[in-house]
Amino acid sequence: MRTLPVGEDALLVEVASGEEAQALLAELLRRRAEGSLAAREIVPAARTVLLDGLPDPARLAAELTSRPVPPAPPRPAETVEIPVRYDGPDLADVAAHWGVSVPEVARIHAATEFRVAFCGFAPGFGYLTGLPARYEVPRRAAPRTSVPPGSVALAGPYTGVYPRSSPGGWQLIGTTGRVLWDHTREPAALLSPGTRVRFVPVGATEPVT
Repeated sequence: MRTLPVGEDALLVEVASGEEAQALLAELLRRRAEGSLAAREIVPAARTVLLDGLPDPARLAAELTSRPVPPAPPRPAETVEIPVRYDGPDLADVAAHWGVSVPEVARIHAATEFRVAFCGFAPGFGYLTGLPARYEVPRRAAPRTSVPPGSVALAGPYTGVYPRSSPGGWQLIGTTGRVLWDHTREPAALLSPGTRVRFVPVGATEPVT
């Protein structure tokens, strides 16, 4: 674990893996809930957790590096299901990269239980882990200037769903009608760190041409 001061009242904590980041996040949220940690914001990422609004960042840094972080407790069994039509324009390219057929890409992806490792990029966008390392895919060499909302996409070890139209370089394998971000909903984001997610195939599986 490594801690880095950020400004006057924030601290960035670096750990070795996504699992350690999730365990650290769970412990920090637990401590804030019980009142032993004062932090305005706790923001997880791939292998870091940022704490903002700390009264004494140096003291917390010393505490964190002096004792191990307990494993993250089991999360509730509830799973968010996202219906998806596997019809993305990059589906055939992903199948070729994996060395499988197009229908097999859909089968493998839909059979995987994902977990939201962290959120970012855009409101409601979750970085989902769960696919084995052999199914990692590179980003597109030429990013698209506009990716439609609801696009289900892959990049590196992550799956994501674009909550709104935006530029993007991920490989698009499908589409969904689920609303990822709705400011009138409580909470506004459908996905949050730690949420379990499954993709449920709907309709035919064929790439868009």
